[in-house]
Amino acid sequence: MVFGRAKKDARQDDAAVDAAAEPAAETSGHAAAPAAAADGEAYERSVHGPLDVEEIDSKDGYVDLGSLLVTPHEGLQLRLEVEEATQRVVAVTLDLNGSSLQLQAFAAPRSEGLWDEIRQQIGQSVASQGGTVEEIDGTFGPEVVAKLPAEAADGSRGYRIARFLGVDGPRWFLRGVLGGPAALERDAAEDLETLFRAVVVVRGESPMPPRDLLPLTLPRDAVSDAAGHVAADRPAERRPGDSFRRGPEITHLG
Repeated sequence: MVFGRAKKDARQDDAAVDAAAEPAAETSGHAAAPAAAADGEAYERSVHGPLDVEEIDSKDGYVDLGSLLVTPHEGLQLRLEVEEATQRVVAVTLDLNGSSLQLQAFAAPRSEGLWDEIRQQIGQSVASQGGTVEEIDGTFGPEVVAKLPAEAADGSRGYRIARFLGVDGPRWFLRGVLGGPAALERDAAEDLETLFRAVVVVRGESPMPPRDLLPLTLPRDAVSDAAGHVAADRPAERRPGDSFRRGPEITHLG
């Protein structure tokens, strides 16, 4: 598993550039992923994942990113997307087998979820950019497949496809965005769906307005330098500053 760090301009969601990465310290042990719902079985978050930190026995075997715990996987590259203005980590992207899964977790009301409303907002945002959306019954319940117009490097016109996953948990909402072949092909999405099911959200006890991004941090034993390399056995740098006050929104993925 390889760590990397990419800058993310808050004004341009698709401006993040992959950085070169070196292997980080190995995580001892692997956390077992919740099983997928069987054919005909109703999806239930507390059984099939993603899970809340209160629903696991230990954090051992996970990569600890603050509000998100992620399981290691052979061949997985993990990118931490950093907002230019604040240098805060604002998203985690898992790259595997030519596809990607972007993860963000947000504070949510205790009494109701956010996914129903956010699906509508995704549709409005995509439509405003000249794209189309299709709501499907997916692995985790209702999902959104967005088709956005894009220009290729040779100037030809085409489309970018993104598949949005959303799961409401206890006082949190987890959003996943699949890009690449996994956005359309179920077989290509299988491993990333397994990683999404295995994500553990650490909401914390601090009061937060709904839709605030839950804080993400570099792993404790790794910190990226300016070139994007990750060195082991150094404490993660914590920068003071205002919280990242931005709700879930459309992210352009190639």
